Amino acid sequence: AAGARAAPLAVQAQSPGKLVAGADFQLVDPRAPVDAPAGKIEVVEFFWYGCGHCYAFEPAVEAWSKRLAPDVAFRQVPVGFAAPHQLHQKLFYALEEMGQLSAMSKRVFSAIHQQGRRLSSESEIMAFATGNGLDGAKFADAFKSFGVNTKANRAKQLAEAYKIDGVPAVGVNGRFYTSGSLAGSNERSLAVADFLIQRIRQGG
Repeated sequence: AAGARAAPLAVQAQSPGKLVAGADFQLVDPRAPVDAPAGKIEVVEFFWYGCGHCYAFEPAVEAWSKRLAPDVAFRQVPVGFAAPHQLHQKLFYALEEMGQLSAMSKRVFSAIHQQGRRLSSESEIMAFATGNGLDGAKFADAFKSFGVNTKANRAKQLAEAYKIDGVPAVGVNGRFYTSGSLAGSNERSLAVADFLIQRIRQGG
């Protein structure tokens, strides 16, 4: 996973300075698809539950996303590089299908990175779900549903459209993406994303 750890509060004080395409961020050509409503700027954080950098970055992303202006539509998208990522994609979208994503997502991160549970098989994921109070039958139905598989496939295609090769990474309106490895740190990537959002507002 690409990126580096830094204190979440650094985002508030950082100025990105002079930014350079190809260094601090990448242009996406052809453009990636955008699902946000008309008039909204879509921002996507690509992540994987099993990524230690994503886990460390999560508090900063959460705080930053809450400060975004009303014209910005933010969402998280789990990547599907290989089989372990794809299992966690389905976990993410099954929780979303059940209306449990906001309540359970932090518990998934905690299970993997604090409790040492890899959640690398369907049986482990099922045990996690039921152990955290979810209805096992309903979760299993959601996990295996056509809707969840469709969302996971679309997430994989979106990461490919952005040419994401590591996480965490941030895509902006189908036109740009940045990451910790590009920006110099994961927290600075949020300052770069702010710059790109403003660039789109200004028609750039």
